[in-house]
Amino acid sequence: MALRDQLRVMVVDDMSTSRGLITNALDAYGIQNVASASDGPSALQKLASYPVHLVISDFNMPGMDGLQLLHALRSHGPTRNVGFLLITGRADREMIERGKQLGMNNFLKKPFDNAGLKGAIEAIVGRL
Repeated sequence: MALRDQLRVMVVDDMSTSRGLITNALDAYGIQNVASASDGPSALQKLASYPVHLVISDFNMPGMDGLQLLHALRSHGPTRNVGFLLITGRADREMIERGKQLGMNNFLKKPFDNAGLKGAIEAIVGRL
């Protein structure tokens, strides 16, 4: 069975258009096991009952930004080792360094294309 058939992914973004673009790209790669959430707290709640291998999260979200979500994931035993891909329009050095300190696996700068997203995912989970 191919990795893409087993991989479970959670897409977290407050903008439904962005969630849709990422979900459609995942579908194009053959990844079918995809859940989504519109913010960090709801993502954490869903992850309690739907464990995933990879979280793809926007940085800029109300209430809890992507790095705060990452911190919450890394602070909780069952989600400590989940892969984490941060997608941001603001990929400045300070934010990237903070993400690395928190255990971010990779990041992708907006705007991105499907090939860039696939490459960023494969750098975390292996070849799809």
